[in-house]
Amino acid sequence: MTRPIGIGNQDFEKIRTNHYFYIDKTKFIREWWEAADEVTLITRPRRFGKTLNMNMLEKFFSVSFKDRGDLFQGLDIWEDEKFRKMQGTYPVIFLSFADVKETTFQGARQKICKILQMSYNKFDFLLEEEILNENEKRDFQKVSTDMESYMASLSLKMLSDFLCRYYGKKVIILLDEYDTPMQEAYTNGYWEELAAFMRSLLNSTFKTNPYLERAVMTGITRISKESIFSDLNNLEVVTTTSDKYADRFGFTEEEVFAALEEYGLFNQKRQVRDWYDGFAFGKRKDIYNPWSIINFLDKKEVGAYWANSSSNKLVERLIKEGRPNIKKDFEELLSGRVLTMEIDEQIVYNQLFTKKNAVWSLLLASGYLKVVRKIFVEGTGRTQYELALTNKEVYIMFENMIQDWFSGNDDYNDFIRALLLDDLKAMNTYMNKVTAEMFSSFDTGKRPSEKKPECFYHGFVLGLMVELADQYVITSNRESGFGRYDVMLEPKTDKDAIILEFKVQEEDEKELSDTVLEALRQIEEKNYQSNLIAKGIPEERIRKYGFAFCGKKVLIGSASG
Repeated sequence: MTRPIGIGNQDFEKIRTNHYFYIDKTKFIREWWEAADEVTLITRPRRFGKTLNMNMLEKFFSVSFKDRGDLFQGLDIWEDEKFRKMQGTYPVIFLSFADVKETTFQGARQKICKILQMSYNKFDFLLEEEILNENEKRDFQKVSTDMESYMASLSLKMLSDFLCRYYGKKVIILLDEYDTPMQEAYTNGYWEELAAFMRSLLNSTFKTNPYLERAVMTGITRISKESIFSDLNNLEVVTTTSDKYADRFGFTEEEVFAALEEYGLFNQKRQVRDWYDGFAFGKRKDIYNPWSIINFLDKKEVGAYWANSSSNKLVERLIKEGRPNIKKDFEELLSGRVLTMEIDEQIVYNQLFTKKNAVWSLLLASGYLKVVRKIFVEGTGRTQYELALTNKEVYIMFENMIQDWFSGNDDYNDFIRALLLDDLKAMNTYMNKVTAEMFSSFDTGKRPSEKKPECFYHGFVLGLMVELADQYVITSNRESGFGRYDVMLEPKTDKDAIILEFKVQEEDEKELSDTVLEALRQIEEKNYQSNLIAKGIPEERIRKYGFAFCGKKVLIGSASG
């Protein structure tokens, strides 16, 4: 009889007590402890078992679970006598910032303070003990949702002191999803205030805390040291490119195939690999996300489970409103090619729209990209990364995201139909309606207005790639003949090929029609059609269009009329 799945269950005790499906990750306990790092920050994408592993650490070390070795019997860690003796022997403070998703700084601050107060409530028996003097008891009771900032920043350090005195042992602190409040602060415009608050809290808790034995923080991103970790020089950072703990979060292919065998689904391993394989942590290239695998085991059919498990609004905004080169690079990814670039794994949230390659660092940390290869550049000492979309599930997520940009615009769909029918008049009518409605949505409004056509153009190309992918191979900004064309639609069947050239009206071009002629002249002069002719497509089956932009106004002309 197969084990119940228990989707969404992140409580180690409940999973073990009810014999739910579980893949043994207790080797992490041994590896982490023997590494002897004082404070460890582990970053992994969402739904990769971070919370479950943190819950497992709590159940293993906490004195509150003394004599609960039954939870670990039959698992790897219980085979080691040294660690059996350690179970249930440390005071543990476990807290999570997963729910801190407020729209204002005041709301976020109050939520964090409430979480700190709830941590104190777990140990309110200390108020009855003689280890606290009267001043300390008053301080204990000052910990509340509206406590002053100095008290909030010292709260976990104070609690560590109290527990250390009571149990005669330094404490282990586990902080799950430390970066969730920071992401919300960036999205909602209160980054600086929350960064200052968090910097003080984390420094007091993890740097100047003499009552701390060990600590683990988990999150999706490695927030830059300058933002909130400026004083934490004792921090061991383990990111998705690190070899440390590479297979302790997420499932390996061996573990996935064993699960498929258990649930009678082994004959679907190829489909499962096509959809869900591709995550790479350190040198391990065979990592699967647990959320999709568990849902597949339960529902017995593939689907975009992980990709659709939370909002992707920040990612969408960064791609849609980002600089033209971001959309251009994303075209490469959607075409199945790799990007080669230097990236900084430290995320500077308030520079995501301005710092070069910052968006790709975020996409890598979030699991949407994988490292195909690391390239050490001789002479500079720098490392470049070859990046690709992680797997089919992620590709489909981005396809759906781009379709949503245009899905509410009937004029866009009418333009596509007019393009396929070579109806130039209708193309002009509908494209002007599309630009009037969507121009600003492809631009943050923080750059010069002349950049907007280019932002729109690359967003438009992404839409074409998704909408017409079943009929055409669509490429953009590639070399052909003696130059680089803007867009080329190479038919997969016997349809016409299409070349599109985009131009913004220059000062010396009095009419938009002059700009159209210049675009068409460039197609001919640069012989952009040579690639298509080389592939056997006759000249008469190659359509050429020039697009001229002046603000939101567009004029389209063709080589044939």
